[in-house]
Amino acid sequence: MSDGDRTGATRSTRFDRTVAAVGVVVALALIARFALLGARPFHWDEGRVGYWTLRYLDTGVYEYRPVAGGPFLYLANRWVFALFGASDATARAVVALVGGLLPAAALLFRGSLRDDETVALAALLAGSPLLVYYSRFLRGDVLAAAFGLVAVGALVRHRDTGARWPLYLAAAAVPLALASSGFALVSLPLWLVAGVAVLDETRVRGTPAAAAQRVGAGVAWLRANTTPLARALFVFLGVALLLFAPRGGGVGPGLWSPSTLPSVVSFAFVEAPERFVQLRFADRLSPPARGNSFLPAVVGYARTLVATAWPALLFGLVGFLHERYQPESRGVVAFGGYAAGLGLLAFPIASMGVEPWTAVHVVPLLALPGAVGLAWAARGLAARASVAEPALLVAVLLVASAGVVGYGATAAGVYADPAPGSAFAQYAQPSDDLDPMLAAAATAMEGNDGTDVGYVGRELYTEQEYALPPVAAVDRDAWGARLPLQWYFERMGAETESVTALAQFGDDPPPVVVTTPDRRVDVNTNLDGYQQYDASLGLWNRDVIVFVEE
Repeated sequence: MSDGDRTGATRSTRFDRTVAAVGVVVALALIARFALLGARPFHWDEGRVGYWTLRYLDTGVYEYRPVAGGPFLYLANRWVFALFGASDATARAVVALVGGLLPAAALLFRGSLRDDETVALAALLAGSPLLVYYSRFLRGDVLAAAFGLVAVGALVRHRDTGARWPLYLAAAAVPLALASSGFALVSLPLWLVAGVAVLDETRVRGTPAAAAQRVGAGVAWLRANTTPLARALFVFLGVALLLFAPRGGGVGPGLWSPSTLPSVVSFAFVEAPERFVQLRFADRLSPPARGNSFLPAVVGYARTLVATAWPALLFGLVGFLHERYQPESRGVVAFGGYAAGLGLLAFPIASMGVEPWTAVHVVPLLALPGAVGLAWAARGLAARASVAEPALLVAVLLVASAGVVGYGATAAGVYADPAPGSAFAQYAQPSDDLDPMLAAAATAMEGNDGTDVGYVGRELYTEQEYALPPVAAVDRDAWGARLPLQWYFERMGAETESVTALAQFGDDPPPVVVTTPDRRVDVNTNLDGYQQYDASLGLWNRDVIVFVEE
């Protein structure tokens, strides 16, 4: 066998081992995300997305409304519910699947990253506790962060190999990210600024000629790839149209109705962006001002990362600094560090509140330098562990075990019962197990004619029971105070009605009555044969009382 053959065989073996290792990581990531997926009750935000998806499944009518989030989850879960039924687990399954497959994106960075760094990147994407938690949650943040990383990785793969398919993958991944969460729009300028900073590194290092060569190479690349870029543009537009086009349900303009195609295209590429800009920019700039104070928001964001994503943060800092002071740094590592650092400032500005899920968007970016830091640390520990000195071996084992114990303590919060002070859960996460009440309610509704669930009290009263986003201002507070109960009762096919006083139901109250704690005595006095259930619909100050007919 020639030297070339031996080199090719060695590379093939390394490649197979790396792919196999990443495959094992992906399998573990999927297990971590799907295990007990339906155990935690729905959060307020999950409840509204689930409820409106059920309405879409029922009516066949859907159009993008930014206040309700991106269209991807509604479109995907409409099919999941139709095929597998609606439950807490099936509603979260799409996010869990994408989150579990995310570590496979590490393979896109092979070539720019060493083999052990590629596996380390997969491990950080699979095991970062914040990513695991919100991969088990019906929101689009993990989806947007995952598709964004795939877009970046695909461009890196194209640069490293010259293959054209990564361009088309990136072109599809960008609209998928935008359709998953509006926060994805923040990532685009972050990528641009981070890319410019990477280009500028060569000038800062005293090699301006190299920076000019990179710019020249970029211009030459654009000229040489006109046709593939045009095809990629068509992929982008096609995926965007598929995601943002309205579904008319046979009664309005819809994607699958050729006669309404012009209005569908206009909605997808004109009205949908206008709606987003109006909600996220124009409305926020209009008085009264809404949003966060900048410094408290950044501090809260940083605290979330430290508490829930410290492995990616710690190794990200180590990897960025380690790479920064090498004779020649790798652009992809610096890119991840710059984009994550800028995201620490940008996402708190973009968010209306300091929610843990916004930190999800920077963790995959942190994982790029984090993979370098983790692999470097692992190589160092392995080298010292091989030294035949018991004291060194014990020290290495102590350091490794301390890291494992610390990670395990953080990761345990992913599966812990929600409680006030949780670094993972936002305050509107129910802290009670709702299953006993829901099981009793389902039994009570069987065979009932008329109203199944009655909401009693001004705080829960709405003019329109079956609201579409955006909920009318007059109903917004009361409708929100019910969440996530609408999701659970809609799954049961319940007919609901709201009144300001129980007496308005007359002598035949519904089998399920929901009210607020201040009305407990009054409602209990006027109901006979009902079981009381106290339900905390949040970590604090979101309590309701549910009376279920026995």
